Amino acid sequence: MEVTVNAENEEVWGGGNKPLNASYGKLMMWFFIVSDALTFTGFLVSYGFSRFKNINSWPIADEVFTHFPFLHGIDAPMYYVALMTFVLIFSSVTMVLAVDAGHHMQKSKVTFYMLLTIIGGAIFVGSQAWEWKNFIKGEYGALETRGGQILQFVDTTTGKRAAIQEFAIGVETDRATHQPSNGIWYQSETALPTVALAEVKKGFIEDENLVVRTQLLDENGQKTVLSRSESLAKVNEAVAVVEGANLVHNEYGNRLFADFFFFITGFHGFHVLSGVVINIIIFFNVILGTYEKRGHYEMVEKVGLYWHFVDLVWVFVFTFFYLV
Repeated sequence: MEVTVNAENEEVWGGGNKPLNASYGKLMMWFFIVSDALTFTGFLVSYGFSRFKNINSWPIADEVFTHFPFLHGIDAPMYYVALMTFVLIFSSVTMVLAVDAGHHMQKSKVTFYMLLTIIGGAIFVGSQAWEWKNFIKGEYGALETRGGQILQFVDTTTGKRAAIQEFAIGVETDRATHQPSNGIWYQSETALPTVALAEVKKGFIEDENLVVRTQLLDENGQKTVLSRSESLAKVNEAVAVVEGANLVHNEYGNRLFADFFFFITGFHGFHVLSGVVINIIIFFNVILGTYEKRGHYEMVEKVGLYWHFVDLVWVFVFTFFYLV
């Protein structure tokens, strides 16, 4: 189609005059953001339906995300996640300042605020990797019944969780990594747990201060703690030791929680990592004076739209996984 150039406004593109006075690049970025927002919406809605269906066995976030760097053994529920969120939101503020500086053609300020944005994004990605590491490794361990129910342990003298590694008693048994070829065909494990099932059972039987806490929630929203006699009967139903979480087992409770956690936070983390890489490229282009030569910093504004979107999505992910 032939394009007619308006003498008063020579900035036209193949589709005709600018819709909403937006450049082609910004319009395409908005198309991408809308489509990506719908993708995240589908993920979070699926998470919401799964949680509602399994509301009585869903892990309690305050009991899962309790770690803080260099504070080993100190219960700090949600503190580090809150810090991660603050860092990411602050990086969105520095991105706004970078875009504003670009509008005023202030190269030095754009460089400075872009650097702060990159640092904030890198801290967030590193923090999320650290959260994943703790989530995968686990802290207390648990037992799993044949029906997939998770059994955690509580010390009645302190009222706190008891780690299976602390009360397990050594038993002379031959232990081998389970593979489909030497056992049940649909089950396998990459490594042996630190303690055997028999060792946990023996230690539990001999320590009368220990009781079982199931993954089911009571009317107060707390996990159900069984009596000593009920706990002994429940432990006898256990068939495996679970340490940490993966896509198959989850010591914190319902395995779907771990599946969604890895998929959604991982998908968002990939977006943040991509944003950091793009910001680094833009940062070096700013230093080289690429946008000064073009006479505008629209590229900074376009990557800023993406960065604000990533920050906004995290607010929803944070709310769904950690607050609700």
